Amino acid sequence: MRVLWLCNIMLPAIAEELGVAASNKEGWLTGLAEQLIRHREENGIELGVCFPVGKGEAPLQGTAGGLRYFGFIENTGKPECYDKSLEVQFAAVLKEYRPDVVHIFGTEFPHTLAMARSVQDKKRVLIGIQGICSKIADFYTADLPKSIVNRFLIRDILRWDNIALQQKKFVQRGRMETEALRSVGHITGRTAWDRTAVAELAPAAEYHFMNETLRPQFYGPGWQLSECEKYSIFLSQGNYPVKGLHYLLLALPDIVKRFPETKVYVAGDEITRYGTLKEKIKIGSYGKYCLKLIKEAGLTEKVVFLGKLNSSEMCGQYLKSHLYLSPSSIENSSNSVGEAMLLGMPVVSSAVGGVPSMLEHEKEGLLYPHGDKDALTEAVCCMFEDDGFAVSCGKNALKRAAVTHNPDANYRRLVEIYREIVR
Repeated sequence: MRVLWLCNIMLPAIAEELGVAASNKEGWLTGLAEQLIRHREENGIELGVCFPVGKGEAPLQGTAGGLRYFGFIENTGKPECYDKSLEVQFAAVLKEYRPDVVHIFGTEFPHTLAMARSVQDKKRVLIGIQGICSKIADFYTADLPKSIVNRFLIRDILRWDNIALQQKKFVQRGRMETEALRSVGHITGRTAWDRTAVAELAPAAEYHFMNETLRPQFYGPGWQLSECEKYSIFLSQGNYPVKGLHYLLLALPDIVKRFPETKVYVAGDEITRYGTLKEKIKIGSYGKYCLKLIKEAGLTEKVVFLGKLNSSEMCGQYLKSHLYLSPSSIENSSNSVGEAMLLGMPVVSSAVGGVPSMLEHEKEGLLYPHGDKDALTEAVCCMFEDDGFAVSCGKNALKRAAVTHNPDANYRRLVEIYREIVR
């Protein structure tokens, strides 16, 4: 059986072969690919991978790490714009590789719709739900003041990309996503929330339940209360409104009153940098709003932006932190929450989207109503003041995550789905 993956990134094995920097995103794909390749004689699967390269670069084709690869040209910087030339590129790949199954990971980019249009037998196409753009659009502004959503800073004018326009772009992406989902025969998901969304958006498609395998660095090390920085909160990202950094910043003064040693660490882009003229020009409306919240509450020494971290650095930061917080306005099954659970650390999360399918409230962590500043404060402080409860939640979370994110079980389930499709 020939399977062609359509991914949002170049897999690390291919990047190593080509001598280019590998992406830190979607690292879980590597482990899944390695299992398919390692057990090729048993599963009978020949794996090919298709991924975007930057606009202006040359298309790629070759073999690396036991798989065929095809790099196609796409402007991923404008994911709201459909490019019909993708269909021409995919037609050539499909003609050469002749896959029995096409597996598309995610719906965030136009290449998902282009591939769905390009495959003749739609019943041989499987889309794996990650986030759902049309649902993200509904929650994109995340209770921000209208003045912040609609204003234009210099950066927003130059890019024509303020928060309101960013939301509109997600609406456009959602339209392409819906067409793609409705045109294929099979969809994988893993939460009650995404099952409901698929039933609404693509009622004719067959839904297959399948959990996700996480990045390999998160299997093995264990969080220890005695080894963490007490009263530290870790957010794996906070670079746009959906991830909810501003909710924490609004709650943080009350948390600091009760626990003065509290410190927040945020991985990813440092969206509040405002020291040089260049940084002042580059700051976006959301970053400036977060900066305002930090300065007005006197939190400058309490919030640390870590910059982009690779998988090992990210894992290390989880282990150093007292708790992991996900204050998002919407999520499906958050891989970051899953990683924290797999490390056995205390987790606090907004009860949005698919998160309640991952974590049981008051047993494996704490869930609170999205956007409720007081409930967020109480959940964090509860973890800080009751070490026994926090440790118990972490242990229970690890037991749950070890099943949910079991690489062997998830690999076997994937092979089973492929066989169901070609049957």
